[in-house]
Amino acid sequence: MAINQTFKNLNRTREIIGVLIKWGFEDVVINSTLRNLVPESTRLKWLRDDKPIEQYTRYERIRMATVELGPTFVKLAQILSNRPDIIPEGLVKEFEKLQDKVPPVPFSEAKVIIERETGKKIDELFEEFNETPLASASIGQVYKAKLRTGEDVVVKVQRPTVAEVIEQDLNIIKDAVRRADRYLRKQGFINAEDVVAVFDRSLTKELDYRNEARNIDRFRTTYRHRRDFYIPKAYREYSTDKILIMEFVSGCKITDIEQLNKWGISAKDVVERGMDIYLTQIFEFGYFHGDPHPGNILVREDGTIVLLDFGMIGQLMPKDKYAFAGIFISMARHDAHEMAMQMRKLAIEDNITDMRQFTYDLNDLIEDYASLDVSEASIQDVITRLQKIMYDYHITVPGGVFIVFRAFAILEGIGKLMYPGFKTYDFIRPYGQRLLTEQLKPENLMNESVSKFSSIYSFLSSLPADIKNILQKTNNGKIHFEIELQGYGYALKKWDSITNRMVITYIVCALIIGSSIALLGNYGNEMKYYYGINAWSFIGYSIAGGLFVVLLYTILRRRIYK
Repeated sequence: MAINQTFKNLNRTREIIGVLIKWGFEDVVINSTLRNLVPESTRLKWLRDDKPIEQYTRYERIRMATVELGPTFVKLAQILSNRPDIIPEGLVKEFEKLQDKVPPVPFSEAKVIIERETGKKIDELFEEFNETPLASASIGQVYKAKLRTGEDVVVKVQRPTVAEVIEQDLNIIKDAVRRADRYLRKQGFINAEDVVAVFDRSLTKELDYRNEARNIDRFRTTYRHRRDFYIPKAYREYSTDKILIMEFVSGCKITDIEQLNKWGISAKDVVERGMDIYLTQIFEFGYFHGDPHPGNILVREDGTIVLLDFGMIGQLMPKDKYAFAGIFISMARHDAHEMAMQMRKLAIEDNITDMRQFTYDLNDLIEDYASLDVSEASIQDVITRLQKIMYDYHITVPGGVFIVFRAFAILEGIGKLMYPGFKTYDFIRPYGQRLLTEQLKPENLMNESVSKFSSIYSFLSSLPADIKNILQKTNNGKIHFEIELQGYGYALKKWDSITNRMVITYIVCALIIGSSIALLGNYGNEMKYYYGINAWSFIGYSIAGGLFVVLLYTILRRRIYK
C-alpha cells in the first residue's frame, strides 16, 4: 500500500516538473534537488510550440502553470492572492485572475455520494431534485432541490476522490517547497514552508462542510437581532463532511441595478447598508464574512440583503482590531509616527531595522494621498501601497487583516459600480474612530491593565526560579547552546556527494593496486586463471571496473542535468 502511494506521488511529481518546465521554470528544477527526479531516459525540451515563452512575464507563466497543475494549486494561488506580505505585488495581481470554474461531474456520481452520506435514497429525502448543477467548482458543486418536508434547499456535494487528490498534491507541494526553499527565498517568496502549512489547515477546513455549517450557525446567532440582512439556514441534521444542505433564498445579485430599479430599491441605499453590515462585522465583532464578491451577496425583493457561502471567514482579536483601526485613523490625522507604532502593534513579526526610515516611507504614503480628493484616490490604492511597504519590511500580520483588505477592495468595486459618488474611505473612517473610542472606555482600559499586570506578575513570579535553574545548570556544566546555520543544507549535501565519490575512488585505486600485487604471486596449479590473470586479481579488477562505471555514470548524469 505504502509502495503504491510512493509510486503515485513520484509520477505526480514528475508530471508537476513537466508542467514547470513547459512554462519556462527550468531554473526552479535545475537549481533545486527536484532535478534528481527527472528520469535520465526522458530528455525534457525547454521549448513551447505556440508562443515564445519570453513574451510572457514570469508572473503570467506562474499563473498559467498553476491552472494546468489543477485544483489544489489553484486553491493555493487563490489563498496566496490574499497574502501580499508573502508574495510580490505582481504575482498577487496574476493570482487574482484565477477562477475556480471546472466542468461538473455527472449527476450519477454526485447521487452516490448524497445517498452514501445521508444513508437515504434521493427519493426518500427530496421531493424534487434538479440534476443540473447551479454551480461547479474544484471541490464541490451545488444543486437545487426540495425536501420532503417542503423546504426549498441547495445541496452542496463534494467531488468524488477530491479529498484523496488534494492530500496527494499537498504532500507533493510540501516536499517540493522543502527541496526548493533556498531558491524560493532568493526569488522573494518568504516563509514558503509556513505558507504551505497554513494552506494545508485552510484547505482541510474547506474539505469539511460541517465547518461551514458551524460558521453559518455562529453568524445566525450573532446577528439574530438584525433585520436588514439575512443568513440562510443550514440543515445540519442532513449535512456531513461531504455534503451541505442549506436553505434556498431567491433574489438578485447586488450588482443587478436594473432589477433593483424594477423593485423600487435605491442602489445608493443598498451600497450603504451593505457597507454598514460588513464594517459592523469587522470593527464591532471582529468576525466577518470573508468573500463578499457579488455572487455571494443577494438582494431580496423587499430590500433585505442576503449573505451566502461561509467557507471563508475572517477573524481579528480585539487588540488587532484596535491596531488596525489606529492605522487608518493616524493616516487620516497625517501622523506617520503613530501610524508606524500601530503597524508594529499589529505585526506578529517584522524586519524593521530602521524605524526612522520606516516612518518616512509611511509619511510618503500619507502625503501622496492627503492632497487628493477622496474621489480621486481609492481605498484600494492606499491598501496596495500599504501592502508594498509591509512586504518590503517583511511585516507579518494576522491573516484576517488581508481578508479585510480584500473585502474592502471588493466592496469598493461594488460601491463605485452601483453608486459612482460613493466615498469608501469617508464611510470607513467613522467606524475606526468609534472603535478607538470604545478602546478608551474605562472597562476596556481596566481589562487591558489587568491583562498587562497579569503578564508582568507571571514573568516576575517565574523569574527567580528560571535564574536559579540557569545557575544550577551552569554550576553542573549542563548548560547547552544550540546554533542553527541557515542556508548550508545544499552545501552539506554537495559535500556528502563529493565525499562518497572520493571513497569510491579510493576503493577503486586500492583494488587495482591490490590486484596488481596479487599478479606477482605464485599460486601453483591450484589457482584458476582467466585471460592469463589469476582468479584473485581478476575478481579485484572486475570489482574495480564495476565501481568505476558507477562513478563515471553518476558524474556524467550530474553534468547532463546541470
